[in-house]
Amino acid sequence: MRRRLAFVLLVLFAVSGCGAQPPAPASAPPPIPPPPDVAAAPADAVRTPSGLASKVIRVGMSNVRPSLRNTVTVHYTGWTADGKMFDSSVQRNDPATFGVGDVVPGWIEGLQLMVVGEKRRFWIPGQLAYDVPGAREDAPRGMLVFDIELLAVK
Repeated sequence: MRRRLAFVLLVLFAVSGCGAQPPAPASAPPPIPPPPDVAAAPADAVRTPSGLASKVIRVGMSNVRPSLRNTVTVHYTGWTADGKMFDSSVQRNDPATFGVGDVVPGWIEGLQLMVVGEKRRFWIPGQLAYDVPGAREDAPRGMLVFDIELLAVK
């Protein structure tokens, strides 16, 4: 009987919130620091005819490479050339999944250079990102730098 009474009191206490403090608001995690080469692609970066520059940060151990018909899952962080982080699936701990052809031209080109498991840094000129007519008004302008990890291709 005492156990039952103790249990009932415990449940009532929990339900009523007696003396309980509201949870502290969750604070946003700090931004991921920019890479030291955020202002410009280093001399050893690979450059494509379009102006896209990239450098492999971690080699992938796969031979699976996405094409325009594929859907990919990636982790990424993006910075402006002055080092301001503007988006990060890594910070949210929520990988992004989308069609290869559904992103800006710099990503379309860059993703097709990668293999699953690879992590690569891209320096994307504005004309391959959001410096184009019809781009979102709130999108960052100028050269953008992304660290992209290719997690899966479907």
